[in-house]
Amino acid sequence: MMRKSRPEPEAQRETGTKLLVAMTGKASAAKGRAALVLVAAAFAVSAHTTTAGGQAMRAPESKGYAKVNDVELYYEVHGDGPPLIMLHGGVTPSEMFGAPLAEMAKAHKVVALHARGHGLSKDSSRPWSFEVFADDVAGLMGHLGIKKASVMGYSSGALVALQTAIRHPQLVDKLIVISTAFRSDGYYPEVLEAFAQMPSAAPMIAADVSKSPLASLYPSVNWETMFRKTGELANRGYDWSASVADIKAPTLLMFADADMMRPEHVVEFYKLLGGGQRDAGLDGSRRSPNRLAIIPNTTHYTILGSAAVTQFASAFLKSQ
Repeated sequence: MMRKSRPEPEAQRETGTKLLVAMTGKASAAKGRAALVLVAAAFAVSAHTTTAGGQAMRAPESKGYAKVNDVELYYEVHGDGPPLIMLHGGVTPSEMFGAPLAEMAKAHKVVALHARGHGLSKDSSRPWSFEVFADDVAGLMGHLGIKKASVMGYSSGALVALQTAIRHPQLVDKLIVISTAFRSDGYYPEVLEAFAQMPSAAPMIAADVSKSPLASLYPSVNWETMFRKTGELANRGYDWSASVADIKAPTLLMFADADMMRPEHVVEFYKLLGGGQRDAGLDGSRRSPNRLAIIPNTTHYTILGSAAVTQFASAFLKSQ
């Protein structure tokens, strides 16, 4: 199936600015535009109907629903090889499950999970948390008979990946964390401010998204509930410093060079995992087993469109 093209970036920004001004009640379009481009409109307004890298979604080898915990989760299985769980970011699975999935499925058995309340998965009345999402990952692995797998997550999916490694370390082989913060104050203030507005603005955002192609892609999603729960989840402060430092799975961190978190937070993240402590030596023998990649000329919202993401991920998973 041919995919529709993305809206032009300037049109996205113009529509997004109007939405955030309405959300915040502020007259400053410049301030609204800055906050929106960072967070709210990137999820709500651009209405991703394309997938990263300009490719159509890959047809799965198998797909279905699994009754996990208190909800029915939709999943697809792509490719063959060592198992890899791929976890999408907020609101829409389509970005993660386009070109990145197709590339990783060339050498792995990729399990693409739609998080509860997202995409084609069902939801329950239970509040969302990254711990609940991580337990869903563990439950799905048990349902599929997967004893151990590498886990790769983007944005909020990267937080789920972290919690999977923290709560279910025996299930995680290697960990790939793309564009997220281990502590909530790692994000720029304008990002936190935009998320703070999301629960109260959920009806307005949902009305906009319901008229977009995204609504046709995932017709069963309750968009108002989606944005309310997304905002509530994002507004809960957290600090996983101690737990992240205890992660034993070899980990690759990837960030955009113009990401939504502060550069010093990225460095602190890597240092928690043992990186950046000393010179690696001429033979590299004193380096950390964990890795850090900064993808140039990308943002939080474009990083998955860079071929470098799957190139680095593939090389990391192949390494000893």
